[in-house]
Amino acid sequence: MNKSVLLAVPALAAAGGFVSCSRQAPRPNIIYLMFDDLGYGDLGCYGQEQIETPNIDALAREGLRFTDMYTACPLSAPSRCSIMTGMHSGHSQIRLNDEANPRPEEGMCDYFFDRMVADSTFEGQFPLIPGTPTLARMMQDAGYKTAMVGKWGLGNPGSGSMPTDMGFDYFYGFVCQVLAHSYYPDMLWENDHRVKTGNAYMPVNRRLDPGADPYDPRSYDKFNQQHYSPDLMYDKLEQFIVDNADGPFMAMWTTTVPHSTVQAPEEEVLYYVNKLGEEKTPVTEPGWYYPVLYPHSAYAAMITHIDTQVGRLVAKLKELGIYDNTLIIITSDNGPACNAESPMEYFRSGGPFKCRKGWGKSSLHEGGIRMPFIASWPAAVKPGVTGYIGQFTDLMPTFAELAGVKAPQNDGISFVPTLLGREQREQHPFLYWEFPGGKGWLAVREGPWKGLVKSVKEGNESMELFNLSDDPRESTNVAADHPEVVERLWTYIRASHELPANGNPKFIMSLPD
Repeated sequence: MNKSVLLAVPALAAAGGFVSCSRQAPRPNIIYLMFDDLGYGDLGCYGQEQIETPNIDALAREGLRFTDMYTACPLSAPSRCSIMTGMHSGHSQIRLNDEANPRPEEGMCDYFFDRMVADSTFEGQFPLIPGTPTLARMMQDAGYKTAMVGKWGLGNPGSGSMPTDMGFDYFYGFVCQVLAHSYYPDMLWENDHRVKTGNAYMPVNRRLDPGADPYDPRSYDKFNQQHYSPDLMYDKLEQFIVDNADGPFMAMWTTTVPHSTVQAPEEEVLYYVNKLGEEKTPVTEPGWYYPVLYPHSAYAAMITHIDTQVGRLVAKLKELGIYDNTLIIITSDNGPACNAESPMEYFRSGGPFKCRKGWGKSSLHEGGIRMPFIASWPAAVKPGVTGYIGQFTDLMPTFAELAGVKAPQNDGISFVPTLLGREQREQHPFLYWEFPGGKGWLAVREGPWKGLVKSVKEGNESMELFNLSDDPRESTNVAADHPEVVERLWTYIRASHELPANGNPKFIMSLPD
């Protein structure tokens, strides 16, 4: 048995406890909407004042809003790995974003993109081990129809780790995270093959034409084509739901919004230009992304665009007569990004948490790992707010209990009692994170205590300690005042770390003795 026994056993016990209840009520359909790089404070129901999200806010009012739900990792691929496998980042197979095939030293060059177009197996990220038990396979085995619409990022074609290899009956979207940086791609994947979108080939390393006026909206026309990928994806999602309305089904809607490049239909961007005001500094040299004239307005428009689709989805579920027995979860894969196009400081995307470079995505500060998390299920969930302290590893045992099956071994616990307004007897003794990105990070949370170790790869052995009840912004290190807490948290860290099963050296980080 792995070292997560304290976390895994309650999950398995809970999974067996729902069966008798499930005989009395139909199993719910599940729709899991996960944004990409959305911050804790980017939704109105979490305090956002400038970006409009009325449909998501309505679901939050009618459902359950979590204040202390965490991602399992502050970066895309490892976060998704933990969702799929139920394993935290000390046990998971994938702990960084890493390409399935080495990227050229010159980075995002024409050769790199042209090679991916010519050879589909060249695109995609490091794969899961074929045959890995996954959340999707578990739901398939429970009799659910399963779909993922959006971004995969957990394997390349031919690796045995495509969505349809890992338990999804249907997939539509991006296999590769790099190609997902464009919202007007020329190709997407449907199941095991590429399909044309009707857009022209336009790699994200393209720039403004020589001599183009960076303040002229028409200079950006070549980047904004006809077929917007979030719309293509939503149409496929809705069709899957219509086709499987007799249920039960699980649809994972892993939108790429609002990850850079920030792009939205022009009229929606101009709505926010009028609301927020003309921006004086277009982004013309954005690194991995297209140039953008109005980054603030485009970012806001993207989020509102998905919110509008959420409203359409709710209306369709009601039309089909399945809204009341559909569990809708809305969250994000990790905290907001800090790049030339993601205006997380402008919108205060971290909400109550610090949110600037080094404090959001790719960090284990609260701004990088504490997620917005909303659960709406009219037939069972009463409106409210919960302080349940959980992690994305909890999704597997929770969905298992709802489906009336036993989950594979995992590091989560079921929060079904919290959803149903009952006493949550099983609680995490602690939550654990490790992240080999940058200089290396470790973190552990026990109740209000948060232990954080930075620069692990450089030999740092000093833990910072914060009391999140009093100091959610992690401003005051109180480690010197509580050495017994520090020592206890180190015990949790040492008990939670294992080498990755796939042996990828990029995922390995040695812990201090």
